[in-house]
Amino acid sequence: MGRRTLAVLIGLFVLAGYLVAASLGYLLLATIVAGRPDPAVLVTALVLGTVLSGYFSYRFGTVGLLRSLDARALPRGRAPGIHRRVDRLVERMDLDRPDLLVASLGAPNALALGSSRRGALVLDVWLFQLLDGNELTGILAHELAHLENDDGLVRAMVYATVQTLVGVALVVAAPVALALTGIGRGLVWITGRPDNLALRIRAAIGAVVGLGVFLVTAFARSRSRRREFAADDRAAEVTGDPLALARALRKIERASMPRIGPFRIPVERDEHPLERILSTHPPTDERVERLAERAKGRRVPVERGDDRRSPAPARNR
Repeated sequence: MGRRTLAVLIGLFVLAGYLVAASLGYLLLATIVAGRPDPAVLVTALVLGTVLSGYFSYRFGTVGLLRSLDARALPRGRAPGIHRRVDRLVERMDLDRPDLLVASLGAPNALALGSSRRGALVLDVWLFQLLDGNELTGILAHELAHLENDDGLVRAMVYATVQTLVGVALVVAAPVALALTGIGRGLVWITGRPDNLALRIRAAIGAVVGLGVFLVTAFARSRSRRREFAADDRAAEVTGDPLALARALRKIERASMPRIGPFRIPVERDEHPLERILSTHPPTDERVERLAERAKGRRVPVERGDDRRSPAPARNR
């Protein structure tokens, strides 16, 4: 009898705690509604907050990422051929010339940071040994295409919008979810039964909110994959050599495989559908296939005489 009484008291305490929290959330929403804010003003405030959040995330995130990469400027004197390739590509595209940096990224890769008017290209040092001149030009053109379309800024805005939508959904659903959680857990202690209607309704609400978060996240990731395809297409258009970019993508993929001694070991695995949906990049096979289709029936120009010296800038000692 003593344990039963204690369980009931705990259940009532849990119920009261959650109901107080739910009441506070409800009072906050009721206060906002009672103020009868102009819907246009409310929407404008949300949009403005989203834009500012996305912009500052993009601006400070870019600076922070550059610092974390320890990227260093690549002087023209150390790699004149690379600089000439960037110069030629920029002349064919609608963007200002970005800063050219090198870093040790841990794997052959290239990053485009910033915007079309104030950008930076970060190249991993191993790219210069892995790729030939035309392949490197394809990778440069792909990254410049991201800058040309301000993909970094747009991506930050998309994710800020996702965060705003999720935040609004959580604020609206929180009082109800807290109340149902308190009722459900309180009844578990009071009745001794592990399940009840309140907990099932709470789980259903959580599933709906989770599905909404998943859908908006999947939309944002699908846009990222489309922008990768668009950058591939733009690079192929500017260079006139889709196959060079395809070869570069394949080499980068192989160089990123696990290594045992001097050998790269291909990893065969079935990609889960959720991995595909939530990936920011499309599969390399699909990108290579699209580029190969673009190359059919085209004459491919070959750039010769590229002087590629060591890209590693001298460190201050």
